[in-house]
Amino acid sequence: MFEDCGIPVVSADELSRVVVTPGSEGLGAVVAAFGEGVLDDNGELNRRKLGAVVFKDPSLRQKLESILHPRIRERFQDVLATLSAAGHKLVVYEVPLLFETGLDKQVKAVILVSAPEAQRIARVVTRDRLTESEVRARLAAQLDDASRRARAHFILENDKDLGHLKQQVLDLLPALRSGTIPRPAGEAKDGGPARPAVPPPPPRPAAGGPPRPPPLPKP
Repeated sequence: MFEDCGIPVVSADELSRVVVTPGSEGLGAVVAAFGEGVLDDNGELNRRKLGAVVFKDPSLRQKLESILHPRIRERFQDVLATLSAAGHKLVVYEVPLLFETGLDKQVKAVILVSAPEAQRIARVVTRDRLTESEVRARLAAQLDDASRRARAHFILENDKDLGHLKQQVLDLLPALRSGTIPRPAGEAKDGGPARPAVPPPPPRPAAGGPPRPPPLPKP
């Protein structure tokens, strides 16, 4: 949805796949640490097999992260430099473990996309063909939802249909483009109300007024 509005989106998960392509230094390091049993018949990393190993043992998960995270950061900086040179002033970085890796300190604003836990589990089971226990093992390695909400600058509620989510994205764009970033909810002082999930939408033009501008084209 951000890309539809002309804002490039970089996925850390996609970068994690790039750094372990067959023949890469990253894949060699993973195999050296976990053995060839984490490869499939084509010599590619079998992420499900690897996940079954590392999400049962925090020390093994940390070993994997020590291999992947520096390489992902390096690749992201390359992508960011390319996008900046192309004139993009805003970039969205999609990161599953943003707070856990300390990357929240390196971005201007944190946008949390959230939904009730049962809904998230059901979606991942369907999308990734994992069992519920496998999904819960992954959730256990992540910061809890209440802590993420307290540290996020904006929250998009993804508990309804895509139209509901898209409207929240559109309502969020003016704040991002103007650099108007509120404090995270956890930093609210004096017992005052926390900031809304997304900024209130801009006033809509009166009937007969000028039409709203169309979304920017994809980069």
